[in-house]
Amino acid sequence: MDEAPLPRWFHPGPPGGWTADDLDRLPACAPTHVELIDGALVVPPPQTCFHSRVTRRLANAVEDWAPPPLWVSTRMSVRLGERQRPEPDILVVDAPPRAEGTCHLPGDVVLVVEIVSDESAVRDRESKPLKYAGAGIRHFWRVEEENGDPVVHVYELDDTTGAYVATGIHRDKLVVPVPFPMEIDLTTLFTR
Repeated sequence: MDEAPLPRWFHPGPPGGWTADDLDRLPACAPTHVELIDGALVVPPPQTCFHSRVTRRLANAVEDWAPPPLWVSTRMSVRLGERQRPEPDILVVDAPPRAEGTCHLPGDVVLVVEIVSDESAVRDRESKPLKYAGAGIRHFWRVEEENGDPVVHVYELDDTTGAYVATGIHRDKLVVPVPFPMEIDLTTLFTR
């Protein structure tokens, strides 16, 4: 079986790694979703049904509760620095979207949500929360699958330490007062 050569964009990047601006210059043949973590391109594998469905339904539920002028986006990157441009599953921003925009700035981000998959577990549980907290994003949620059901781990930025502090683990129902009041039935996010 003859293997097709890897596309040019897939080969190692420039000396010192890729930059946040480089993501906007990837050719059309590049994958649709690419993250930049520590100057390295991360290409996620296909989503699972759980990941896809929970992302869509949770984003819709958050959007139902978000007061104006907040906007909810899915799979849009956040430019955290020159070599950091992760792509959270869901984010809430307080800046109107620009039709040609390809990323958000951390100062505009109110909430970032990562839905953990086998491939992204270490990034979603360890490295991304550190980067989001370091950029000053106040609210972070991590969604885990537990026996086929979504469980939401809620964190808030502690101004004294500059790190996230766990404020709750939500099963069945998510009720939070910040970043804005929400009450979401988690049992409907994956199953009917």
